[in-house]
Amino acid sequence: MRTRNLGNLTVSALGLGCMGMSEFYAGRDDAESLRTIDRALELGITLLDTADMYGPYTNEELLGQALRGRQRDKFVLATKFGIVRGPRPQDRGFDGSPAHVKRSIDGSLKRLGVDYVDLYQYHRVDPKTAIEDTVGALADLVKAGKVRYIGLSEVNATTLRRAHSVSPISSVQSEYSLWTRDAEVDGMLETCRELGIGFLAYSPLGRGFLTGQINKFEDFDEDDYRRLSPRFQGENFQRNLDLVTRLRAVAQAQGASASQLALAWVMAKSPQVVPIPGTKRQKYLEENLKSLELTLNPADIAELEAAFPVGVAWGPRYPEAMMGSLGR
Repeated sequence: MRTRNLGNLTVSALGLGCMGMSEFYAGRDDAESLRTIDRALELGITLLDTADMYGPYTNEELLGQALRGRQRDKFVLATKFGIVRGPRPQDRGFDGSPAHVKRSIDGSLKRLGVDYVDLYQYHRVDPKTAIEDTVGALADLVKAGKVRYIGLSEVNATTLRRAHSVSPISSVQSEYSLWTRDAEVDGMLETCRELGIGFLAYSPLGRGFLTGQINKFEDFDEDDYRRLSPRFQGENFQRNLDLVTRLRAVAQAQGASASQLALAWVMAKSPQVVPIPGTKRQKYLEENLKSLELTLNPADIAELEAAFPVGVAWGPRYPEAMMGSLGR
């Protein structure tokens, strides 16, 4: 397995996003998810990404079950804090206060069954708390040995610089894929390169759409989050499906699947980018890993980017109420 660096933290070149094992996408199957985590570790994936709000809490508990009894230095645990959920899925707030930071880590450590987290990430910025105060509390956790490295999620470049001036930031996590290329135009990838910070690309397969396996809106189960996403509604669905048709044609010419080519493109953009595609099934995990065998030359990249220019996707990536929490 090739490796990449998130600051000073070395991880597998491809990680595993675990969110969908517990929530937001239909078809939860804990037994298969546990087998998928086992298989990922067996095949050399070390980076496992979760958050306390997934479930909530149940995704961390699932990972704790999967990792019980394993040698601690054989895996890299990345979890997140900062989104506070109410009794209804749509009831969400943000808390970056130092007191919440310190309460959250203790809960995560207990659920994960470990003494420390490798990468502790601030999930969304709380507008009521200065970033310097939140990162100061995170730095205290590093000193206490509960956290090895600090990460941020969905921040802007200015906030990243402010945070990095308080304590070293190892990674920024944001959505990044062929149809979500915001990080190329908002200065985030450039800032990460300048500061030596890694970039974790979540949803590198466009929430599964870039796999080419979704052909109609009805393919989503009733409790699937994507039914609420603007990119999958109305005319946007067909327009975005036409984009995937182009991707499948290019992939076929390369002798690869659409998902493999999409992941290879993400990794080709920068050695600091580590995609964390999510799956709860072993067969898709193994398919995704084959993306590491693809080498894209400049002509390949140019062909893909001609088909997927910046801003090509129809519809925003989140419902309007959630868009406001991005890029703070």
